[in-house]
Amino acid sequence: MTTEEQAALPAQLDTVTVSATRRPEPLQKVPVAVTVLKGRDLERANRNDLGAMVEVVPAASFRTNASSKDTSLFIRGVGTVSTSPGVEPTVSTMVDGVVFGRPGQTLFDLMDIERVEVLRGPQGTLFGKNASAGVIHITTRIPSETPEGYVNLASYGDGPEQRVRAGWSGPLGESLTGSLTVSSADQRGNLDNLATGRRVNGVERRGGRVRLRYAPGGDWYLDLSADLARNRGEAPPGVVVATRLIAYPGGEETRFPAFAAALAPVVADARNRQVNADLDSSTEDRHQGLSLQLEGRWREHTVNAISAWRRWQSHQIQDNDRLPRAYPGLPQQHDDGRVDYRQVSQELRLASAKGGHLDYVAGFYLLHGRDDETYRRDVRRAGPPPQDDYGQARFGIRNTSTAVFGEGTLHLHADTRALAGLRWTEERLDFHHRRYSSSATALPGVNPSVANTGATRDRALSGRLGVQQDLGPRWMAYATWSRGYKGPAFNVFFNMQDRDTLALKPELSDSYELGTKYQAPGQRLRANLAVFKTDYDNFQANFPDLLAGVVVTRLVNAGKVTTRGVELDASFKPGADSWINLALARIQARVAHFNCPPGAAVSCNVDGKPLPFSPDWKLNLQLGRGVALSGGWRIETALDYRWQSKVQYDISQFPDTIQPAYGVVDASVAVSSSARGWRAALLAKNLGDKSYANFLTRSGVGVMRFVPRDDRRYIGLDLRYAY
Repeated sequence: MTTEEQAALPAQLDTVTVSATRRPEPLQKVPVAVTVLKGRDLERANRNDLGAMVEVVPAASFRTNASSKDTSLFIRGVGTVSTSPGVEPTVSTMVDGVVFGRPGQTLFDLMDIERVEVLRGPQGTLFGKNASAGVIHITTRIPSETPEGYVNLASYGDGPEQRVRAGWSGPLGESLTGSLTVSSADQRGNLDNLATGRRVNGVERRGGRVRLRYAPGGDWYLDLSADLARNRGEAPPGVVVATRLIAYPGGEETRFPAFAAALAPVVADARNRQVNADLDSSTEDRHQGLSLQLEGRWREHTVNAISAWRRWQSHQIQDNDRLPRAYPGLPQQHDDGRVDYRQVSQELRLASAKGGHLDYVAGFYLLHGRDDETYRRDVRRAGPPPQDDYGQARFGIRNTSTAVFGEGTLHLHADTRALAGLRWTEERLDFHHRRYSSSATALPGVNPSVANTGATRDRALSGRLGVQQDLGPRWMAYATWSRGYKGPAFNVFFNMQDRDTLALKPELSDSYELGTKYQAPGQRLRANLAVFKTDYDNFQANFPDLLAGVVVTRLVNAGKVTTRGVELDASFKPGADSWINLALARIQARVAHFNCPPGAAVSCNVDGKPLPFSPDWKLNLQLGRGVALSGGWRIETALDYRWQSKVQYDISQFPDTIQPAYGVVDASVAVSSSARGWRAALLAKNLGDKSYANFLTRSGVGVMRFVPRDDRRYIGLDLRYAY
C-alpha cells in the first residue's frame, strides 16, 4: 500500500481477531477480558521477549531474576514464585496452541509474532494447564502465498546493543508455503563488576524458526513448525542497595557493617550499578521445539489436532555471597545448577459451525513432562586455614496431565446467549531427590545428606457459567463465573528436607466478572471494561525461612487470597493517521488469611497486605501520529508512557522490598516508504532517565536490586528493508 493510499484510508480501527474461545472470533464479540498486542507494534518498539511485552499490559507483571528458571508471570496480581520443578506456574504461556510447562521456556527472542493475547482471569475450561490466573497466547504469522522478506538491523546505545533479524516467506511448491526467520542479538551489560573488571548484566541471543504449511484443499491444512534458540546472559543475583535490614512489622533496623566493608569500594544505595564479586554469575539456555498441527472441516465441524515436543536446557552459575572472597562470618557461596526439561503434548479439538442454536468446542488434552536437575553449592569459610565444603543434589519430577473439556454457547434469543463449560482434569506428579553433603551437620546454606521420593495424584473439575447480552449493534455486556484449578505440588529444591516431602494441596479459584465491550459507529472508538473479583483457596506461595543463618524460601499452602479490580482498554482514532491507546488497571490483590508455617523465620501478620508484584494502579498510554511527505515518504511519531503505583516485592511485607511509584516515557520518530520498502526509526527509551527496580530481594545481610535494561536513558536506531 502506498503512502497516498494509506492517507486516504478512513479513520477507523482495525478489526481484531482473537482465539480466546479456541476459535477465531472478533475481540468485541468474546465474553472474556483480553488485551491484544500486535506483533508489528512490538517489533517496532524493540519488545522482543515476553518480559518486555507484558510491560505494556497493566493487568500483567513479570518477575525477573538472575536465571531463567527463577522467573514468573503474574496476571491480576496472582502468580507463582518458586524454583521448584514440582509446582506449576499460575499463568499459562502458549505459542500457537502449545502450552509451555515451565516459565523459563519462554525466555528467548520471539519471532514472527502476529499477535499476543493476554487473557485475564481463570481460563481453566478451555486452556486448562497452568491457567488459574490467566493465559498469554502467542500466535505466529502463517507463511505468505507470495514471496516476501525483510532484513532488520538495530543498534542501541549505552550498552551497546546490536540486533539483526531476517526473514523470508513464500510458496515452495504446489500447495506448500513456508517461512524462515533467524535472529541474533548482543546486548552489553549495564553493570560493572569491580572484582573482575568486566561489564555484566548483558545477554547474547541466537535463534531461528521454520514453519511449513501444506494446504491440499478442502479447507484442510497441515502446519509443521520448528524453532531453536540459545541465550547466554551474565546477570548477577542483584546489586546491593542496602547493607541493613528493616524488620516487619516493628520496623527495627539491623545493620551489617562487616558486609558493607567487604563490599567496598562498592557503595550500597538505590542507584547502585556496581558489583564486587570474584565470580561472574551467568546463565545459558537452549530451547528446542517441534509441533505439528492439523486443521480442517469435517461434517460442518472444525477439527484441530496439535502434537508437540519441547526441550529446555539451562545452566546457571551464581555468586550468591556477592563478595570478592570469604571473610570471617561471611562465607563464600558459589552455586552451579543444571536443568533438563522435556515435554510432549497432544490436543484434539472439535468445534461446531458458528450460527447454530448451540455453538460448542470440545476436546481432549494430554501433557507429559520430565525434569532432571543437578545443583551444587560450594562453601568456603575464612581461615586460617580456609575451610571448603560443598553439597550436591540430583532431583527431578515426572508429571502427566490429562483432561477432557467442552464449552457451549446457547443462543436463547437473537441478542441473548448463555455460556457453560466444564473440564475434567487428572494430575499425576512424582519426584525424586538425593543430596550429598561433605559435612554431617548443616553448613551455611547446605543441609546434611538426604534422599526422598514421593508421588501424588488428583482429579478435579473446573468450569465456567455466564450470560451474554447485546445492548445494541456495537455494544455487548457479559457476566461470568469461572472456577480455576492448579494441581498439587511438591517443594523440590536443592535444600529439600524431610518436611518438604508432603504434597501441597491443589490451588482453587472462583472468579466473578462483569464486562462490557463497545465500539462506536464508524469504528473510530473502542472501549472495553471489566470488573472482577477472584478468591483463591490453598494459595501456593513461597515464604522465607532460615537455614544455618542463610535466608531461603519454602513453598507452602499460604491460605486464602483475593484479587479484585477494574480494567479499561480503549483505542481511539482521531484521524486516519493518528491513534490513542489507553490501558488502565485498578487491582487490589490482598492476602485474605495466611496460614503460618511452623517455625517461620519472619512475621506471619500479613492478612490484608498486598500480594507481591501487584501494584494497585498501572497505566499505559500510547499516542501516535503519521504525516505524508513528498515522494511517497511518511514520517511517524509515537509516545509511550507507562506508570505504576508502589509495589511490594515480598509477601513477608518488608519495608525495604517496596519499589515506590514510577513512570517511564519512551518515544520514537520513523521515516518510511512502503513503495520502496524502507523504514528508519530513532527510538528513545526512558526519556526521563528514571532509575527503578523491577525486583527487590533480601539476603541475610542486605537488600538487592535487579537492574532493568532501561534503568537509564538510551537511544537506538532501527533500520528495516522489506520486499
